[in-house]
Amino acid sequence: MIELKVSGMTCQHCVHAVTAAVGALPGVRGVAVDLAAGTVRVEGSPDPAALRAAIEEEGYSLG
Repeated sequence: MIELKVSGMTCQHCVHAVTAAVGALPGVRGVAVDLAAGTVRVEGSPDPAALRAAIEEEGYSLG
């Protein structure tokens, strides 16, 4: 499991956007977004660069 801190998520639309973007990546078996904590948990073994790019393309930043 990979857990990432994501900045910029403020609402359920954000949760949906990140879940859909990350969930579409090859190697992802599951995605759990915690809006209150600002984290994304990813089950599986996606490419780390693709994971970062998918989140950033939706307008959010890691860290």
